[in-house]
Amino acid sequence: MTAATRLADAWYRPRLTALTVSLVPLSWLFGAAVGVRRAAYALGLLRRRRVGRAVVVIGNLTVGGGGKTPATIALARALSQRGAVPGIVSRGYGGAAVAPTAVGVGDDPAQVGDEALLLAASGFPVVVGRDRAAAADALIAANPRCTVILCDDGLQHYALARDVEIVVVDGARGFGNGHLLPAGPLREPVTRLQSVDAIVRLGVDGPVSADGRETTVTHRPLPFRRVIDDGELADAVAAWRGLRVDAVAGIAHPQRFFALLRSLGIDGDTQSFADHHAFVAADLPADADIVVMTQKDAVKCRRFADPRWYYLPIEAELDPRLVDRVQKLIGAA
Repeated sequence: MTAATRLADAWYRPRLTALTVSLVPLSWLFGAAVGVRRAAYALGLLRRRRVGRAVVVIGNLTVGGGGKTPATIALARALSQRGAVPGIVSRGYGGAAVAPTAVGVGDDPAQVGDEALLLAASGFPVVVGRDRAAAADALIAANPRCTVILCDDGLQHYALARDVEIVVVDGARGFGNGHLLPAGPLREPVTRLQSVDAIVRLGVDGPVSADGRETTVTHRPLPFRRVIDDGELADAVAAWRGLRVDAVAGIAHPQRFFALLRSLGIDGDTQSFADHHAFVAADLPADADIVVMTQKDAVKCRRFADPRWYYLPIEAELDPRLVDRVQKLIGAA
């Protein structure tokens, strides 16, 4: 287990550990810096920039994945079905791109990031870049019919003015030990939830409000697909009966993926890697009959894929009341 993995594991313990308690003074400094920066934007000392379109930010309070990308894709589809023309911007985490870069399905994940390729596979225009406002400008220039920008992550990227803020909360892990970085997983205090427009909890039955401000989201697994060519396997469990099926995951919360596999009847050996891990062929088990992985991992394995490797796509299912709320808020923007 790497030092980063040990720290992340400690963050999600119910109480501070020997490792995290030593980091609490640094969390105080981090919290002070977060507060000063947020106040500087609120007072106009640092400038927020509008991009000429409604902007919806889908983010987390915690470090690591919390279901932002599937929720972003689902919201883009829902708004498109209601007549909007969405485009998506993202940091492109894990990729080398700094300047705004349009993303195509076959692009190199080392350049644009793994999550950006999942977004591009949805069929909506995607631009990544460190400066989200500049990325939005580039997207609009290339797609002038775009009516709404969805920002995958970027809740703390205050330079991009936004009309709607949505926080996705991992229902299984919540806010960990409740401390700010580096003693805990929080990028901002939990009180930040009081100022956002919507809170969406993943995978649990949580509070649901009639106005769509608090809702839940579920992940529905789709049929397995072969990494090498996206070939669909309609009944994988039957096809793999009697075979050794192992699983790998390089995501923020691999245990959620492994639990999903077990619920589908797949219970082989598992191996976890760091989030955004840059896979090489040697990382995959050579003695398994079948290896399964997430779609996010598959985009990094395609160039050296083995026919035995499959990925499990998932689809987020949003509460229509959330879509109603977003539509109302961007219509009033």
